[in-house]
Amino acid sequence: MSIAYLDPGNIESDLQSGAKAGFKLLWVLLGATIIGLLLQRLAIRLGVVTGMHLAEVCHRQYPTVPRIFLWLMVELAIIGSDMQEVIGSAIALNLLSSGRIPLWGGVLITIIDTFGFLFLDKYGLRKLEAFFGVLITIMAVTFGYEYVTARPDQGQLLKGMFAPYCEGCGPAQLEQAVGIVGAVIMPHNIYLHSALVKSREVDRSSRREIKEANKYFFIESSIALFVSFLINVFVVAVFAEAFYGRTNAEVNLVCNKSGSPNSHLIPVDNNTLEVDILKGGVVLGCVFGPAALYIWAVGILAAGQSSTMTGTYSGQFVMEGFLNLRWSRFSRVLLTRSLAITPTLLVAIFQDVQDLTGMNDFLNVLQSMQLPFALIPVLTFTSMPSLMNDFANGPVFKVGGGLVILMVCSINMYFVVVYVTALSAVWLYVLAAFLTLVYLAFVGYLAFLCLVALGVSLPDVCTKRKNDTTVLIERQLEFDT
Repeated sequence: MSIAYLDPGNIESDLQSGAKAGFKLLWVLLGATIIGLLLQRLAIRLGVVTGMHLAEVCHRQYPTVPRIFLWLMVELAIIGSDMQEVIGSAIALNLLSSGRIPLWGGVLITIIDTFGFLFLDKYGLRKLEAFFGVLITIMAVTFGYEYVTARPDQGQLLKGMFAPYCEGCGPAQLEQAVGIVGAVIMPHNIYLHSALVKSREVDRSSRREIKEANKYFFIESSIALFVSFLINVFVVAVFAEAFYGRTNAEVNLVCNKSGSPNSHLIPVDNNTLEVDILKGGVVLGCVFGPAALYIWAVGILAAGQSSTMTGTYSGQFVMEGFLNLRWSRFSRVLLTRSLAITPTLLVAIFQDVQDLTGMNDFLNVLQSMQLPFALIPVLTFTSMPSLMNDFANGPVFKVGGGLVILMVCSINMYFVVVYVTALSAVWLYVLAAFLTLVYLAFVGYLAFLCLVALGVSLPDVCTKRKNDTTVLIERQLEFDT
């Protein structure tokens, strides 16, 4: 589960945060991680108490048409995440080979790697978890090396982490803060985590054992997210210390003096330095030596490879749950990886690296839009006594969870609006307006069902609809019992 907080999309958000705002947005990263942990807790409790993951519960509780639409939205989020992993791995291979492996070649190589993970999966879940532990350790060591090399100001780091204020920040920093939340909290991770808890043996006939399982799963998740948070802090701090406030011309001059073959990637102007995963490795190599570049690339490769299986497993659970359709993992990977690689490969072949790395912004927007389709259902179902029995959300968690989800969704929708308004084509505005109406209507439908589950009083004109919806949501009560 912690892998999803360390994918290439997260790493790119971290380095851009450090380069644009220094240490000033670390408190946003900390807050987003804490909110992510609380949302993962809901997913944990749903899986432990019901013995079903979120997609299975959605299949049983929602009508057919909304369920299919919900499945399509989650699949879009998974494919978008998979594309980010492909892009990150391709860039890492390009850096490690000093450009000998072209970006399109790196994209093709990532087709093969996932099937290698599936082969490892045959040896058992614990061995696969151990292998992921090795990859996380590689990320911790590589990004930790960059952190030690950069020697960031610890006082400024602590101030940025615990002082919720951004002095002198403008629209660019505000957009970056929104991007951090969107990169950290991802919809498919909620579905994944609710399914992963089923790999542990829990006696659901014993209330004490269910309570104990919830406690230890929460502790496990806290440790995992603490490690991922530290790695994210390493990346932010490195770029905050070394590159905050620098211009493209200053960094280009340093790269030319160091003899870097990639100095042409840094434009010669007085604009503030803007970096992505590729240019991030290049500028690290210019400032701290070639070793820093290769160590950075190893960390990015570990992030891309490990997060590959996040999409694979979540896609498998989502398809099985929503459609009650059981494919082999081989077939599932072949489908989703083909959908993810095709557009990425076309951009890698016919466009330059700027377009490839720029796709991450669009993919972050795509995943931000899918967030309500994970957060609203998980709050709805964990608040239903008919499903959760004594473990249903209490008033504090209902209100708090509702406010947190409203805040996160609002932040992400702001991110979407900023991205769309930056587009210049009129037909895109028209298309975006139409899709927004459909999108908001469906989100409103899910929110209505959530309010019913939360026990919110509705106007008299809604009473009949409320009763019908309550019957719909709780139609499996007798079977559950």
